[in-house]
Amino acid sequence: MCYFKYITDGLENVQQKKIFKENKEKTLQREEPCAADSVDSLMAEMPFVDTDIEEECAMHATSELNSKKKRKRTTGRDVEEGIERKKKKNKQHQPNYFVSLPITNPKITGSIQAVQDAIIQKDQRLSKAMVRSGSLHVTMLVMHLSSEEEISIAVGALSDSKVFVDNLLKGKRVDLSFQGIDHFRNQVGFVNLAENDHTTLLKEIAETMKMIFQEKGIMTGEERAFKPHLTFMKLSKSTELRKQVKKIDSSLYEDFKNHYFGDEILHRFDLCSMLKKKQPNGYYYCESSIVFGKSHEADLVKEALRRETQALLPRLNQIKELLTSPEIRTKISKELFEDRHNS
Repeated sequence: MCYFKYITDGLENVQQKKIFKENKEKTLQREEPCAADSVDSLMAEMPFVDTDIEEECAMHATSELNSKKKRKRTTGRDVEEGIERKKKKNKQHQPNYFVSLPITNPKITGSIQAVQDAIIQKDQRLSKAMVRSGSLHVTMLVMHLSSEEEISIAVGALSDSKVFVDNLLKGKRVDLSFQGIDHFRNQVGFVNLAENDHTTLLKEIAETMKMIFQEKGIMTGEERAFKPHLTFMKLSKSTELRKQVKKIDSSLYEDFKNHYFGDEILHRFDLCSMLKKKQPNGYYYCESSIVFGKSHEADLVKEALRRETQALLPRLNQIKELLTSPEIRTKISKELFEDRHNS
């Protein structure tokens, strides 16, 4: 019996060792999954998996420093809510008003229309990117006005600017020459202002106006140097278009790269709203304007009057010739006498 029990115990130990070995092999197999699955699994557990990298990088630098000092466990929803709050805050301070130098010379607007038509003929999609002729302008400075009170202050600042602009101009006529086409990161197409003394004066006016607005407590956009330009095409005009076209191909306007578009006489600045309904001609809603010198409209009216006068001169000469005739003068005198007698 003892011998039999010894053999039975030995068999049980062997069986237990075998079972233990099999269990250990199964455990090792479970602990060695596919490498790709492992990475995906880890990424799925990361708290920022649903966060856009560009949005996250846009967060303020101080937030990054604080997170390094004290790391907190958070959820993707917390991060998204933080980004939405930041977007909302930024939106509240986005520019919604600007000071505009309107483009009124028909030669410039007509030439730009020709460029736009040529581009659309090559790429129909870009028709949505074109700026209407009535909206063409040069932006002098931008700002955010959040109340009627701030709008009123900005109107006052623009009015105060007139004295300083008049002092800078000193009665001189400023002709701004538009020549050549360039772009901003292939997202915006614009016409350049030729560099000359008049363009330098325009830059000086822009700096003076900026200083006046800031003294009134109106913050006026970026600190980068003022680069006057005339935008005629931009992808940001259509969200749908930006999905279809990532960049504007510069070869589309290659034929107009150095084209001369014409001169604009500096005569008016407008305080315009970016958001309020535009005027019927396509120009922006104006809160206020300052006028100096003379405009292209004044030249057009003067030219129209001259043409009308020239057309009337031959008729006036004919009347003068008739009045010098004795027969006609006698006839007129007789008719006047009879009318007086009858009355």
